[in-house]
Amino acid sequence: ASPGLIKIRLKFLNDTEEVAVARPEDTVGILKSKYFPGQEGQMKLIYRGQLLQDQARTLRSLRITDNCVIHCHRSRGDPAAAPALPEPGPAAPGLPLAGGTLMVPTVMVVLALGWYFRINYRQLFTAPATASL
Repeated sequence: ASPGLIKIRLKFLNDTEEVAVARPEDTVGILKSKYFPGQEGQMKLIYRGQLLQDQARTLRSLRITDNCVIHCHRSRGDPAAAPALPEPGPAAPGLPLAGGTLMVPTVMVVLALGWYFRINYRQLFTAPATASL
């Protein structure tokens, strides 16, 4: 090991460990980008029960010394990196064709068809058969 460098044990949830070599002047952000490139937003680092959220804090200011253990947890997704959903804007001109809008006309058509067959085909569509439909 070179003088001025510290070894940090990165411990994961599946009980595996990785040794990280860093300088005490390195920040939490530098440590994440060095050992978790492309996953910085998903990685949560925990030291002595505290979540290391401030990416600008140095390891020295956090009192991280040689052979300390930092617990690493990868979250499912980074909310900041997730694509933003488009905000609903004003309704487009024309006929709105949502499910609730079409429900009443659909029920009316079914009832009209039921009465049509009830009147024209009385022998097949008795009152109890029509009601059960």
